[in-house]
Amino acid sequence: MDGADSGGIGSLRDRLVDTGVALVDAEGAAALSLREIARRAGVSHGAPRRHFPTHLELLSAIARRGFAELGAQADEAVRAAGDESARARLATLARTYLDFAADHRGMYELMFRHDLLESNELGLRDTSLPLFEVLVELVAAARPDVEPAVVAGALWANLHGVAQLWGWGSLQLAVGGDEIEPLLASVLDAHLGPVAR
Repeated sequence: MDGADSGGIGSLRDRLVDTGVALVDAEGAAALSLREIARRAGVSHGAPRRHFPTHLELLSAIARRGFAELGAQADEAVRAAGDESARARLATLARTYLDFAADHRGMYELMFRHDLLESNELGLRDTSLPLFEVLVELVAAARPDVEPAVVAGALWANLHGVAQLWGWGSLQLAVGGDEIEPLLASVLDAHLGPVAR
């Protein structure tokens, strides 16, 4: 056993995930090798295999932290919006999603890596679906005339596209500006209809 693991099995597992979270935030998803995470956690390069038999399992554990953080931020934002209209709460939730993607580019990229999602290591029911359910509820309240899951799915896909293209700098170039708010307003109008005047 590594000397650095004197705090117990659970603590090493947590430390490896904590190290991965810090690494992905600082250097992006491409930096997340088992060897580098082990080095930064102060353990041998074989130590992570005791807790994460595959690299994919460690990456999934790190991505779960990202989903948990995004979910917590979204819950707090929607709760803070309290008595506002469903559309206003949707706007708050959408803004939180875009802010998270901008502030945590590496983590956001990791969270939606197709190999993690397809492997089901992330357990989508436990990670992204709770946030999607909030989106569905708010769409249902804002647009009782539509199938809320379908519109919420289209809205999420649109927000994800905005987040990705904004992160790459493509949208700023395409629309000739560096303000994301007009894009967010257009996304909401496209899926919820224009704001009643």
